[in-house]
Amino acid sequence: MQEPIKLVECPRDAMQGIHDFIPTQLKAEYLNLLLQVGFNTLDFGSFVSPKAIPQLKDTAEVLSMLDLSQTSTKLLAIVANLRGVEDTVRYPEISYLGFPFSISETFQQRNTNSSISQSMDTVEQMLTHCDKAGKTAVVYLSMGFGNPYGDEWSTEIVQHWASALVEKGVKILALSDTTGVSTPEKISTLLPALINRFPQAEVGLHLHSTPEKRLEKIKAAFESGCQRFDSALKGYGGCPMAADDLTGNMATEDVLQYLKAQNIETGLNMDKFHEAMQFSSRVFTGA
Repeated sequence: MQEPIKLVECPRDAMQGIHDFIPTQLKAEYLNLLLQVGFNTLDFGSFVSPKAIPQLKDTAEVLSMLDLSQTSTKLLAIVANLRGVEDTVRYPEISYLGFPFSISETFQQRNTNSSISQSMDTVEQMLTHCDKAGKTAVVYLSMGFGNPYGDEWSTEIVQHWASALVEKGVKILALSDTTGVSTPEKISTLLPALINRFPQAEVGLHLHSTPEKRLEKIKAAFESGCQRFDSALKGYGGCPMAADDLTGNMATEDVLQYLKAQNIETGLNMDKFHEAMQFSSRVFTGA
């Protein structure tokens, strides 16, 4: 029997680049609704410098307002350095620590103010902290489909860094397209290669896309054997560190529409999903 597809909802990614501060209470209300939908994981916040991502400076406060009593959804928080790791492992409510490991040297510096080799050291220390705290590391292979900076990219480079991370003990890899440069061809080449090469790891996709290219990428992902997929309601979001123009997330409703058409059960509470869809317009006013 095939394992159910793990759907990861990413309100953190949706919110982080929005200029106007979203009130803490509003964030918590939205996240509490999403917790009732039944996603596998909720990428809800980040413990990074408030100077870097001011929108998420209230993550700890938001966390204290979440009702986890009626949900099976696990919480994931993003970290960018060892201090963030140490801050995050103190919270028993958080199951996953996500770290953006870029295979583009330029983006690693822009995103985490560190080199690729320094980031590998951070990953090692994060794995140690996670083991001690009973948490799991999720490492994003960001710029996994290319980059806008002219840094060298190839499928061999992707596999090299994936291999290095798995050898260190990373159990979950998310092949990530931060600027929307992935294509169905690249997805159908790269994803099966990583899944087949690293059976001991869970390999997922975190894609960004312009609206008109979402469905072809979703189709390529699931036809390539994707069992873990990141998305955000209405495709809001993007990485403010990556480029001047934010390229939105994959829209969760498009993912669900595709899965429904393939008769793939998600087990989500669709009433709560539609409620969250309506509520999202209050959170992302003007986004």
